[in-house]
Amino acid sequence: MLEEILNTRIMVKQSMKTYKQDKALMKLLDARQLGLKLIANVTFGYTSANYSGRMPSVEVGDSIVHKARETLERAIKQVNDTKKWGARVVYGDTDSMFVLLKGATKEQAFRIGNEIAEAVTATNPKPVKLKFEKVYLPCVLQTKKRYVGYMYESLDQKEPVFDAKGIETVRRDGCPAVSKILERSIKLLFETRDISQVKQFVQCQCLKVLDGRASMQDLTFAKEYRGSGSYRPGACVPALELTRRMLSYDRRLEPRVGERVPYVVVYGTPGVPLIQLVRRPLDVLQDPTLRLNATYYITKQILPPLARMFQLIGVDVFSWYQELPRVQKASCSAAAAGDEVGRKGTISQYFTTLHCPVCDELTQLGVCSQCRAEPQRNGSMRDKNPASGSSEGGNSLMSEKRPTGSS
Repeated sequence: MLEEILNTRIMVKQSMKTYKQDKALMKLLDARQLGLKLIANVTFGYTSANYSGRMPSVEVGDSIVHKARETLERAIKQVNDTKKWGARVVYGDTDSMFVLLKGATKEQAFRIGNEIAEAVTATNPKPVKLKFEKVYLPCVLQTKKRYVGYMYESLDQKEPVFDAKGIETVRRDGCPAVSKILERSIKLLFETRDISQVKQFVQCQCLKVLDGRASMQDLTFAKEYRGSGSYRPGACVPALELTRRMLSYDRRLEPRVGERVPYVVVYGTPGVPLIQLVRRPLDVLQDPTLRLNATYYITKQILPPLARMFQLIGVDVFSWYQELPRVQKASCSAAAAGDEVGRKGTISQYFTTLHCPVCDELTQLGVCSQCRAEPQRNGSMRDKNPASGSSEGGNSLMSEKRPTGSS
């Protein structure tokens, strides 16, 4: 039964290579081969599930796991011990292995790969077969089940395919900006082999976020809402927090279970919990006092995935961000913004600034006329304390001074 399922899957996957141009048919065939794979997996799962399984046999389940591991380790040893290939297995998991051919060309990689597949298959009983799938040139192997590379599936393939598994470019738990910046950075590294171009691109994107020129759509998260009864008491979940706020306005605004709730993170007064800085995109568009929290997006969302990728080649991505100039932006609506994030009863609610945040002169205009006349010289001052405002809730771009003697 299992052999018939697996042979059918192989036939479907071969058909996918034949009909690559027809996108609709490719999608259908891919769904079918995945369904066949899951049926085979579930059949194995049933043998180990002695409580919920329909045909439990723990001995069969344990035997499958043990023999699979034994077969994999034997294949790894064979590849490493055969000197003529000059190959080294750098990663092996469950039923697959990555073989490093240092200094080999694409043609040599395909030739040696086919030789390895045939040699390993010959040492195993039928129907165990090692299939040579693809060549990555180049490739970054991050951790278990997390890798990315330019993929070649046949020798006559001219243009590679960007193939990523497990990294942020194919995950949905972040904002689109993270996926786009990471993918473009990796492609630049693969195509140019020049880290300075990657640095220039990342710094340019960080400046766009800091200046407020990035698209809000790219900075919008969308997390699944599981229903009000599915969360533990006091859970700090953005989708739940926004739902509570919407329900306080209208009881009919509760999202459906499984629906993705979009949200963004805005600036607030220092010390405010991050969950209180979560807003709906529509609220930010309608309220001019709210600004997207560039510090949070860059330091907590964009840079960490880049750092995990580029630290493998000894590059400190966070130092690129530290080199950027800190631009001070005057905000005349600081008191109004403070009201929104929940710090009630502070003296800053009742007093507005009478000093220019750039030169500290008295003015009634928010920014004095002299600084308005020379925005190029005064508008791009470096922050004397780059570390200020680095917390998730801190607003390092907002300067507010009070007149002396106020009570």
